[in-house]
Amino acid sequence: MNFFKARILPPAILLSACILMMTCDRQTGDIVYIENGTLRLGFDRGSGAFVSMLDKAGGNELLVAAAADGPPWEIFFLHSSGDGRFDHEGAYSFSFSKSKLSSLEMCWENFGGMENENFRVVVRVSLDASGPLSRWSIHVGGLERGIPEEVNFPVVKGILAPEGTSLAVPTWTGQLIKDPGKVLSGRSDRTMKWMYPGYLSMQVSALYDSTGSGFYVAADDTLSCAKEFVFSSGSPGAVNFHIAHHLPLDEVSNSYSQSYRTIIGSFQGDWFTAAERYRDWAEKQWWCRDSRLKNGLTPKWLESTALWVWNRKESDKVLQPANELKEALKLPVNVFWHWWHGCSYDDNFPEYFPPREGARAFRNAVAEARQADIRSVVYMNSIQWGNSARDFGSDEVRRNTVKDRSGLPHSHVYNLFTGTALTMMCMGTDFWRNTYAALCDSAIGHYGVSGIYMDQACLSRMCYDPGHGHARGGGNYWFENYSKLTRQIRHGISASGEIMLAGEGTGENWLPHLDAMLALQVSRERYAGVDGIETIPFFQAVYHPYGITYGNYSSLLYPPYDDLWPEEYAPVKEHELLGREFSKQFLMEQARSFAWGQQPTIANYQSLLLSDRPDEMKFLFDLVRLRMQSLKYLLYGEFCRTPFFSVPEEEIDISRLSIYAGKTGNVLTAFRKRVPAVYHGAWRSDDGSLGLAMAGISDRALPIALDFQAAEYGLPPAGIVSMTTPDGGRRLASFEDGRVLIEFSLPPRSCCLVEIIPDRTLPRQ
Repeated sequence: MNFFKARILPPAILLSACILMMTCDRQTGDIVYIENGTLRLGFDRGSGAFVSMLDKAGGNELLVAAAADGPPWEIFFLHSSGDGRFDHEGAYSFSFSKSKLSSLEMCWENFGGMENENFRVVVRVSLDASGPLSRWSIHVGGLERGIPEEVNFPVVKGILAPEGTSLAVPTWTGQLIKDPGKVLSGRSDRTMKWMYPGYLSMQVSALYDSTGSGFYVAADDTLSCAKEFVFSSGSPGAVNFHIAHHLPLDEVSNSYSQSYRTIIGSFQGDWFTAAERYRDWAEKQWWCRDSRLKNGLTPKWLESTALWVWNRKESDKVLQPANELKEALKLPVNVFWHWWHGCSYDDNFPEYFPPREGARAFRNAVAEARQADIRSVVYMNSIQWGNSARDFGSDEVRRNTVKDRSGLPHSHVYNLFTGTALTMMCMGTDFWRNTYAALCDSAIGHYGVSGIYMDQACLSRMCYDPGHGHARGGGNYWFENYSKLTRQIRHGISASGEIMLAGEGTGENWLPHLDAMLALQVSRERYAGVDGIETIPFFQAVYHPYGITYGNYSSLLYPPYDDLWPEEYAPVKEHELLGREFSKQFLMEQARSFAWGQQPTIANYQSLLLSDRPDEMKFLFDLVRLRMQSLKYLLYGEFCRTPFFSVPEEEIDISRLSIYAGKTGNVLTAFRKRVPAVYHGAWRSDDGSLGLAMAGISDRALPIALDFQAAEYGLPPAGIVSMTTPDGGRRLASFEDGRVLIEFSLPPRSCCLVEIIPDRTLPRQ
């Protein structure tokens, strides 16, 4: 006999829920297996607990069998009657069937003590015919008396994570978390979780140890349903994982069947191996098919942008410095413009108009810059309304805010100087979409800007307001309505092909809706410090040919201060030079952008940098010029694994800065960090050539030696190797027997692009 018990959510939640989570005793060795040639999964015969995952190719067991204490699912029920409590214990029956060696169906039913005797849960797991992947789905029946709010599935406990393990998560650009078990045990809730769509830009994660033995998990949801990838602290040397699927509460049905599957598998490699596996699926999805970049819908001026200037305040502090850089570079420069608006930043959104320098002056400055081929893309938060804004108290605004379970608006204080909150507006309401679209129409049509940066775009929220016309809680209404908003903004704009819409962060779902995505993780240390988490180009490794990424906090100056904020907190060192000891950080951030295929950006640019930081500016200019000669790789190419070569490390000084640090007086926090002396990326172009982008930040020349087989990149056995630098190109070598040997010296603080060009007369391999 097996038993289950209910857990109750905290009473603070007005609409409380309960979790069904079965526990049982398992007889050692009493396991039912499914397997193919590369993967074997084991489930407890008495309870259905997921107890074994054997990578047959490597001979590696990936789970701690003793860690699993119940079936691989949990269900939160929403109850509207009484006090919402659901508390009972009783028996259940478990059965399973195998239709073939590689497929299993498990069923839990006959729950003693339940009012609804028809309640049952069915899980199906099947292995691919070949390859180490399994596909999981869940069906819940007999829901006549209960509404599931959240389904945690699959629940995987005891994933081996010994010292030296890495967790790769696509939090926007991507991050690599070293020793996740240790990180989790040090957190107060012993949990790390990421929402999709949202900070999780793709539906995938990978955990692998120092030998490359890895656990891979993904979802194949094409409807953008709300879910969270959750890792939690497990038994010693292990971690737990589940996906929390947030269900829409107003879709009344007697059953629930997940509209997509979870993929669990093993692999041998690293985060790039996981990215390549996910890319095989991702490139077949609608967001790649309909990508604006792939379909020629992104503005041509955006594609030809050589450098973004990210400055703030009035036009003389933004457009004039951009024009200066344009004249120095002799290449297209455009501006990413904050604090142009009439309201205090993070205080009075959406009171953007008139601009703070006046309507006529702003419009004339934008038009004059446009005549000089400098485009203005302005900041407008896409979901926030300031509590101190003049219309916030109106019934109409308050009715259309995002509500939590208790019916309260979702507010948050970003501005530490004023302490004023912003409240989130619901994307599922006509009111907010109409309001924001009208603001964009004014900025573009009346003031002449060339694009809108829609802050907090690549996020999603759950709203519980029953009067908004969308399902309460989870589902996919947030993304569906955001796509409506972008179409509404573009509709009726005569020069819509020349208008750019950009969003914060990256997200696969937004590729058909945004022209560019702000990927600030290349400068993560500047806002997060040094914490053992490394930025990786996870998103670019999957989606680079389908979307343009840009952005960087990279700066050689102290950050600015909004003149509309309280005067008493204004920093003394606004726009003063940072110490030279932090110059390597600037080089590192720019090298990452170059090697990882992003459009370069410099923040807080002032004219004094050309004279006072000439070496750093030369490095940036060299990267920009070389990139513009290499767009078939670094804008349109596919990101590949770089052939192995030895890369030394250097310890550099790191500064953490924030526009909000001045209130405490701690404007700058310093760290030391070991970083690669060379940042690199390999790129396959549409014509079959391979480009190796390299940017060295060392003060000394570095020897580069590569030795790899042409067939690894689908190249024919013969071809030539050339090198392009900002100053020109030259031939390095040739190859004839399929082996590519490249040796050269990378000068101090320099960049290059090595091209492997196939012999067109030979077939590709």
